[in-house]
Formats: sequence, structure tokens, C-alpha cells
Amino acid sequence: MPVFKTPFNGYSVRFSPFYESRLAVATAQNFGILGNGRVHVIDLSPTAPVINELIAFDTADGVYDVAWSESHDSVLVAAIADGSIKVYDTALPPHSNPLRSLKEHAREVHGLDYNPTRRDSFLSASWDDSVKLWTLDRPASLRTFREHAYCVYSVAWNPKHADVFASASGDCTVRIWDVREPGSTMIIPGHEHEILSCDWNKYDDCLIASASVDKSIRIWDVRNYRVPVSVLNGHGYAVRKIKFSPHRRNLIVSCSYDMTVCLWDFMVEDALVGRYDHHTEFAVGVDLSVLVDGLMASTGWDELVYVWQQGMDPRAA
Repeated sequence: MPVFKTPFNGYSVRFSPFYESRLAVATAQNFGILGNGRVHVIDLSPTAPVINELIAFDTADGVYDVAWSESHDSVLVAAIADGSIKVYDTALPPHSNPLRSLKEHAREVHGLDYNPTRRDSFLSASWDDSVKLWTLDRPASLRTFREHAYCVYSVAWNPKHADVFASASGDCTVRIWDVREPGSTMIIPGHEHEILSCDWNKYDDCLIASASVDKSIRIWDVRNYRVPVSVLNGHGYAVRKIKFSPHRRNLIVSCSYDMTVCLWDFMVEDALVGRYDHHTEFAVGVDLSVLVDGLMASTGWDELVYVWQQGMDPRAA
């Protein structure tokens, strides 16, 4: 399956919701500690197992995450280490980009998520302990959500309820929010260590997953969150990112500082369905295609992006 080499360390990879062969990759120099960043937009070749770069955007600071617009097929937003969010249009040349830079966060922006139901707004999660709500047509954020006591690493919109989202934080909680309410509507004390990622199940809007430095993934039912529905153990180090399958209710993918990508069925006892050990450094970005069932992508600090079909070897040509 195809591999793409990035000049910097990979941080995040996202499939386009419009084109089944297109992905965006966020990268940062020097492991994101200091230096430049670059957003790569890449295309899978329809005829050969190769990946072609469509366009790249350079930044003065590292890029930690990317999210595709759900309403404009050529627009994406990028989370930057200087606290800004950059808006890019792949239909325009690099010198005409970014379209704008949204600068409100006081520290690094670490996570982004575009609203999949309303399609007009997106969320940003920052190390300044806050989450912000934005629309592309306004230069200032619509709202700031401040309750977390430490860095917010991840945000995720509920797939069915356009006003509901979740945030995962280093304060060891997942919080559920409704943008129509003044504060969070639920606090899940999910782990005893930092929570690095969260995601909603795409078929059951009451199920949410959290991934932690404690090496575990936990599945929660928001109707009764005292005890997790499932606990997935198998990673050797912190679980960096998780993503529920857009095609199969019980499937979730994860990547970890143990350099592996794992696939789980959280409803069976032997939950680990597959383990992929193709990365040679921290695996920090993973995604599943909405348009192609079983198509996966990952990136890591080894400066590589892999795209492969579930059950295949990511390294196989």
C-alpha cells in the first residue's frame, strides 16, 4: 500500500469527506518542540500504489492537527503551535494562502473538529485549557468554553446532535457540552491520567470513547457513565488518538506512543482485531475513510504517512 514521506514529523492525518483518494497531513519540525510546520494535501493514485502531493502550505510554527471543511470541498483548517488557526483553500496557489489566520488562543492549538451535521462551524481545542467555536465567515470566535483545568487535547462533535460536542483534557475528564447551554452538561472522570483523545460512536450517539496516558481506551454510555461499557487494554504506552469507524458500529481504531496502530471490536471479549506495527517512531495520527469502507491512514514521528486497507500490511507494495 502507498507511503508518503514528509520532511517533518507527522502529527495528524485526515481523509477528505468529498474525495475518496484525498487526505490532509499536519506536520511539525523537531517533533513539534520548535521550528516550522507544513500542511500536505495528498492524493492516492488510481492506477498505481503511489501518493502524489497536490499542494503544500508552509507555516512558521508546527502544525498539530487539520480538519476538512464539511461544506467546501477545497477548504481545510489547521491547528498551529503559535495559537492560531489557519484557513487554507487547495484550489488557490500557496501564495494566495492562508485565506485567513484566526488568532485568539493563548497557547498551542492541538485539536480541531468540523461540524458534520450543520457543516458551517468548527471547534478548536487548545493548551490554554479552552475550546472555541468558529465559523469561516466571522473573524472572531462565536464562543469560548472554559471549564477544563488543564490542556484540552481533543474535541469531537456528536454525529447526530448538531449542538453537542465532547472535549478531552489533561485534567483527566471528558466534558460533554451543548452550545445552547452556559456550561458543560456532563463531566466524565474517565481516567486517572491525562486524556489525549475522544470520539463519538457514529451509530449510537450515546456512546463516546476516551484514550489516555494510562494506555487504555474506555467506551462510555452517557446515559450511565459511572462504569465504562468497555475497557480496551493492549497498548504499551499512552494512546494518542482514537477514531470510531464510520462504517461499522463496534469498530474503533487507535494509535499510540508504542508505535502501533490497533483496531478493536469493543463488543467482544477478545477486542483486539488487528495490530499494525509499521511505524518506527511514535504513531500520533490515525483516521478512517468516510467514503471507502476499511480504508485507513496513519502518520507518526518517523515522517511517514501510510494508507492501507484494513487487514492488509501497510508496508506491502
